[in-house]
Amino acid sequence: MTAYEVLVAPFAEFEFMRRALVGVLALSLGAGPVGAFLMLRRMSLTGDAMAHGILPGAAIGFLMSGLNLFAMTIGGLIAGLVVAVGAGVVARATQMKEDASLAAFYLISLALGVMIVSLRGSNLDLLHVLFGTVLGIDDATLLLIAGISTVTLATLAVIWRPLVLECVDPTFLASVSRAGGASHIAFLSLVVLNLVGGFHALGTLLAVGLMMLPAATARFFARDLTALVTLATLVAAASGVAGLLVSYHLGAPSGPAIILVAGCAYALAVLFGPVGGLIGRLVPRRHLEA
Repeated sequence: MTAYEVLVAPFAEFEFMRRALVGVLALSLGAGPVGAFLMLRRMSLTGDAMAHGILPGAAIGFLMSGLNLFAMTIGGLIAGLVVAVGAGVVARATQMKEDASLAAFYLISLALGVMIVSLRGSNLDLLHVLFGTVLGIDDATLLLIAGISTVTLATLAVIWRPLVLECVDPTFLASVSRAGGASHIAFLSLVVLNLVGGFHALGTLLAVGLMMLPAATARFFARDLTALVTLATLVAAASGVAGLLVSYHLGAPSGPAIILVAGCAYALAVLFGPVGGLIGRLVPRRHLEA
């Protein structure tokens, strides 16, 4: 097979592949930066919990209107925000730590969502909700994902400074500005938005994968924040394209293929990454070399 047949022909010949390509690239633009900040703020598991938290709302939307984009999107947004706010309220009003509170909400949400879909839908519907259908993206879903990515980039441009300061020194930010709380709420809203966009393509179980794996991979190659965000976005986009090609040529499910490609990139970064990779740590350094 020629390089054209392997890399270009699937997208040139099939419209559903082109739609999937545009969808994963749009997802990468929003998920890459958000994932990088989640990692820097040590909120990686928060993203995972919130990804499962959107399931009951999306399931209720499905129960009321079937596979209706608007109903499932609104339901997912409401459920995700309820989980984020509810876990925070429980953590602040009781002695329970926030990670334990999120774990409780995550387990309840996952079980409730699966139960709701199972009451009315078939096994195929359940698989669609849990794992998504990247190759079945339509025009409305593409517009939704592109809109979410646009809102994400615009909002990050506005809250960039307080968001960075809160990652580095939240105490200092609190002493000089009241923007920390507003930026935190705005950021959590962006997380929910991007998880809802990822839900339509990758399902609730895999939506967070395109957000966190590229960010974790980029951390082994970049120390600078701008470079980290840029590289995370590029890794997410490359994983999406490569995953679609693997799915096409091997006949594998597209969503898991994309996340597995991102996982392979992460494994290589752990081994060979110049910033803290295993191989680099085993190589002896000169005296006093950083």
